Amino acid sequence: MNKVILIGRLTRDPELRTTAGNLSVATFSLAVSRPYSPQNGGDSGADFINCVVWRRQAENLARYCHKGSQIAVEGRIQSRNYTAQDGSKRYVTEVLVDNLTFLGSRSDNQNSAVAAPQDNFGGNNYPANNYASDNNYTTPTDVASMPTTDISEDPFKDFGEEITLSDDDLPF
Repeated sequence: MNKVILIGRLTRDPELRTTAGNLSVATFSLAVSRPYSPQNGGDSGADFINCVVWRRQAENLARYCHKGSQIAVEGRIQSRNYTAQDGSKRYVTEVLVDNLTFLGSRSDNQNSAVAAPQDNFGGNNYPANNYASDNNYTTPTDVASMPTTDISEDPFKDFGEEITLSDDDLPF
């Protein structure tokens, strides 16, 4: 099984490119903290992991995240090689991201003019798998125009009379 789950901060702004086939791809480096170690004088240190994400996820990452943003990635380790311009053979190991969740930034994205869309758990979670590109995920351009719900009133006031329960009435 080849599965990686990482939480860390971007070490630089994501680099977004488009392939000849018109596919978006973003590369980025993630700083992941190591556990605290008293043997190292209390310095936990960090690992710097190169990552690649494709399609809509790549576009959203480049649009909403910047150096210092905290994200979670889920994917797999991929090794590849290529021949450099000087003729030497280079080897690269990176995480090919399947799922990406935005967790926040050092400034909690207060500097961002447009907030990233979020799910009920405080992050967004757009699938980045190749098969997910057929789904039409849309990003709201104006968050202020999104519908809201007024919770100042009791939402259950029109459902009849109040029911009282004691701890003895509950099955657990």
